[in-house]
Amino acid sequence: MSADTRPIAIALMGPTASGKTALALDWAERLGGEIVSVDSALVYRGLDIGSAKPDVGERARVPHHLIDVREPWQPYSAAEFAADARQALDAIVARGRLPILAGGTGLYFQALLEGLSPMPEADPDVRSVIEAEARERGWPAMHAELAAVDPEAAARIHATDPQRIQRALEVWRLSGRTISDWRREPRARLPFRVLKLVLAPSDRAVLHERIARRFDAMLEAGFLDEIRGLRALPELQAHPAPLDLPAIRAVGYRQAWEYLDGRGDAASFRDHGVFATRQLAKRQLTWLRGQLDARWFDPQSQRPALESALELFLTGTRWQPGCPGRG
Repeated sequence: MSADTRPIAIALMGPTASGKTALALDWAERLGGEIVSVDSALVYRGLDIGSAKPDVGERARVPHHLIDVREPWQPYSAAEFAADARQALDAIVARGRLPILAGGTGLYFQALLEGLSPMPEADPDVRSVIEAEARERGWPAMHAELAAVDPEAAARIHATDPQRIQRALEVWRLSGRTISDWRREPRARLPFRVLKLVLAPSDRAVLHERIARRFDAMLEAGFLDEIRGLRALPELQAHPAPLDLPAIRAVGYRQAWEYLDGRGDAASFRDHGVFATRQLAKRQLTWLRGQLDARWFDPQSQRPALESALELFLTGTRWQPGCPGRG
């Protein structure tokens, strides 16, 4: 049997506030690695405090990729992420470094690792028409329209998720085929050997407590001032529906934006923000349970086992820093 010569990568997956960033930094420093962010909020400039974006010091310690690649009013699709991440992975491997994928955005992981169906690319004109219709009719009505043509997608997409409703309707209008039909097309998987590790506290209460502490720390660090700065940007002031933008709909940002719009008091804003973050973690865990080839670890109580899993993988691939990441 021939040796597996595919390049290798580590994927640190997990819900928000599970410790992925700290472990990725530790391993990257020790192993000569570079971090590829797999987070749909970190791609946006200006979303720093509320996204727990690695700070200047952390990014100086280890090279990071796919952070601050779009303005908050610009779109960024999973397909764009997959293409950009693949380019980053290839460059890291060419430098003889170890790529470490770290984040919690399941759609981004899926697009990169499993590939995307060859459905039509985004069309600005069609998107503009759908956005105009949504402003007139409302997104629930657009969701009902989607349910009429693609019940499978409508069951999967929530009526309050304008980005995915828009994409599903766009694909239908461009091709005459539903997005569910396109998803059944063959996909090209990432040609890497990937060690998939899920970091998740075994006790859900521990994760909930970490989420609450981190949200409070963000508030103390000036999260609301960060939102005020975003609201002052001319491009966002001119946008007809900023809360429909993926950047502003990010967990924490939407709740803060609505609070500064005058909805509720400070205490209810904090509670809503923590609750929304916990709901995000729940959705992330649900997606992660579907990753049957991933190994789960509690990052606090099972750190030795985590290290053993890493060592076993690297030994099996005979990888060493500076050896172009191949087995």
